[in-house]
Amino acid sequence: MGGRVRGRDSEHGVTMRDVAEAAGVSIKTVSNVVNDYRFVSERTRSKVLAAIDELGYTVNVTARNLRTGHTGIIGLAVPDLTMPYFAQLSSLVIGEAKRLGLRVIVEPTLYSREGELDALHGSQQTMLDGLIFSPLELGQDDVAELEVDYPLVLIGERIFTDRVDHVATENVEGAKRATKYLLQIGCRRIAVVGTHPGEQVGSAALRFQGYREALAESGVAFDPRLVVLSGMWHRDDGVRAMSSLLDAGVVPDGVVALNDMLASGVMHAIQMHGYRIPDDISVIGFDNSDDAQYLTPALTTIAPGLEAVARLSVKVLKDRIDGVSPFGAPEGTSVFRKVASTLVVRGSTRAPQGARRTR
Repeated sequence: MGGRVRGRDSEHGVTMRDVAEAAGVSIKTVSNVVNDYRFVSERTRSKVLAAIDELGYTVNVTARNLRTGHTGIIGLAVPDLTMPYFAQLSSLVIGEAKRLGLRVIVEPTLYSREGELDALHGSQQTMLDGLIFSPLELGQDDVAELEVDYPLVLIGERIFTDRVDHVATENVEGAKRATKYLLQIGCRRIAVVGTHPGEQVGSAALRFQGYREALAESGVAFDPRLVVLSGMWHRDDGVRAMSSLLDAGVVPDGVVALNDMLASGVMHAIQMHGYRIPDDISVIGFDNSDDAQYLTPALTTIAPGLEAVARLSVKVLKDRIDGVSPFGAPEGTSVFRKVASTLVVRGSTRAPQGARRTR
């Protein structure tokens, strides 16, 4: 082992630098061992762990942690930062947290059940005051996994429970609003792209429910040939889904795509098959992503109120960290808030008679 630490003032405790000196390694190597980085050799790991034991080193995240018991850092776990929805949500959460004096560590869980469980129960939680969690792989049967010993705010629509604070969006209402708008402008053969067969909860199931309700309330018969599944919701998935529909000879006059990425692919497939948007087929997306207005034509879409989702989720988490009951909720009870959605009309849908549309 490296040289012994000399002259340490016990009042100031043992630092990671002290451990590095004692083990004869770099501070980065000590950090890798403390954080259980798997590419550290067993010999090096043993030296560092022996130094930690000898010196009595304990993880010290920040001086603020020592003073207040808080790190001033919160976590945000989302499935994928390459998806515009989650990238935009992350940016908004970071901005809102900064306004309240918090910093955010964003952890992509990469469509993995293991990744989501690690975000909830992994060792990184010792560095965080709380977590905003958007699951995709965990479901209603996993409610018990949300029973953690730190403040947690659930966002999204994969799990519903009164055990955890939850901020949700209007999936059913938003998809119903989109479908009814297509009906209003004269569409009668409306396809829905992006469904997940057998799903009972989650964005796909709830948006499909809104589509079905709009048809039923408007007296339009449901046609299963116009329902197009897609396990993932990326642009190429939208291209494949819409191409399969058109190649089968099923030509709708309107499409509700269950997110904007799908809608972008749907529009590409429509145009590659020689149809015009919106004259032949009108298209509506969902999410009002930053790119939606730059498509050709610009995409009509449902804005789910991400700004409000970010503001509310950070506020509720901050209140819990500070020991305050959000919105004056009774002690021991969770809060649930649903954020309103709006229809943003652009050039991918025909305009109602006598109305203008934004191109």
